[in-house]
Amino acid sequence: MDKDLLKKTVTELSGLIKDKEVSPVEVTQNLLNYIDQSNKDTNSYISVTADSAMARAKEAEQEITSGNYKGVFHGVPIALKDNIYFENEVTTMASKIHKDFVSKDDATVTARLRDAGAVFTGKLNMHEYAWGIDNDNPHFGAVHNPWNPEKVPGGSSGGSGAAVASHSTYSSLGTDTAGSIRIPSSACGIVGLKPTHGRVSKYGIFPLAWTLDHVGPMSKSVADAAAMLTAIAGFDGRDPTCANVPVNDYLSGLNGNVKGLKIGVNEEYFFKDVDGPVEKLIRDRIADLEKQGAIVTTVSIPSLRNAEWVELATSLSEASAIHHSDMQTRPDDFGADIRFLFELGELFTAVDYLQAQQARRQLKLEFTAALQEVDVLIAPTLPFISPNIGDDKVNINGKQVDFIENCIRFTGPSNLTGLPAMTVPAGVVGNMPVGLQIIGRAFDEARVLNVGLAVEEMKPLGDHQPMLAP
Repeated sequence: MDKDLLKKTVTELSGLIKDKEVSPVEVTQNLLNYIDQSNKDTNSYISVTADSAMARAKEAEQEITSGNYKGVFHGVPIALKDNIYFENEVTTMASKIHKDFVSKDDATVTARLRDAGAVFTGKLNMHEYAWGIDNDNPHFGAVHNPWNPEKVPGGSSGGSGAAVASHSTYSSLGTDTAGSIRIPSSACGIVGLKPTHGRVSKYGIFPLAWTLDHVGPMSKSVADAAAMLTAIAGFDGRDPTCANVPVNDYLSGLNGNVKGLKIGVNEEYFFKDVDGPVEKLIRDRIADLEKQGAIVTTVSIPSLRNAEWVELATSLSEASAIHHSDMQTRPDDFGADIRFLFELGELFTAVDYLQAQQARRQLKLEFTAALQEVDVLIAPTLPFISPNIGDDKVNINGKQVDFIENCIRFTGPSNLTGLPAMTVPAGVVGNMPVGLQIIGRAFDEARVLNVGLAVEEMKPLGDHQPMLAP
């Protein structure tokens, strides 16, 4: 097994494949060998599709050898979250109810990655129906954080976070309704990007809450996230929420230059009740950006005081509507944690839901106004260090507080507004990674990625790496 090859980023690996220094067959077989050894420790994969992966790798090798190189993802093996459909393959949603579900179509993102030449190695574990944070799945088992296998990897895209961090996939996609890309990316020390709502098609992805759902990259580097977004973004008429907005080459636009960049900091919400060591790391990285020529100013967004209620009223109502029929006929087939949430969602009235949408509109207006004054907002992704698997409380400045509530405090507002938001590693506290969140203007992913690159180039993780890395 070639450990150095496993640790390559997509953009590093693609250069080797393009120049024929390594072959897709060699890369894929090496990765499959590693998955066979490592998955017992992380439990990041629900299914491994070794035979089809090797067949596709051989096709990719023949295409490249004959001069038909398709780009960054050609011949690169990746795995996706198991709520993203594959044509004629089982997609379980990590559930009992859908354990044998087979889609007739690829999701749009799956099809676009196929067209880009990607090799799919399997489907990744997740919180059941993407409705949870700890990824302790009653049907497929808990995912373990590669930095410390006793710790929660974050969710709901915990399998994607753990697989990327442990190098058992070169990149992945997650879905994000209240933070499910950014939370596990932060907890697992990788890059996670939730694009603007409508930037990437959700066709062929099982919904959690229609108006809040997003799909986006979870990657080893900012460059990999940029390459992934370039591959999957763009209009799709099969998704009624998809926006017809031109797609940039996000990778070629990266330079890490933040001179003159205006950074907004919201003190009263995004820096309230943050564990001291986490807050220090985020403020240190902001100061580092200032040293590179960025301009930091405070911004006020008063409606953030309502954000947690608005997020819950919206997500619980929409999710409960989606699962209402199964809750009526087979409630015992749901995990206990999400069954409780679906029952809770049934309690909201139409008045509650519509009032939440009015408050949500005001929040969007205030974010838009703030982002006219600054280029990006920067905040912690999570206000604490990941707890142990099974814990429902976390420590913030010596106080034990609710895990789930404090997980989505800083990530949920970007789902309500639909604005792009990315987490990048900011450093390490107690041998666990900490994420810094960058929120940008609608469809301004290029700037968000560029700020992320500036932070990444500080090498905030130093020599620290996950315990379960090869």
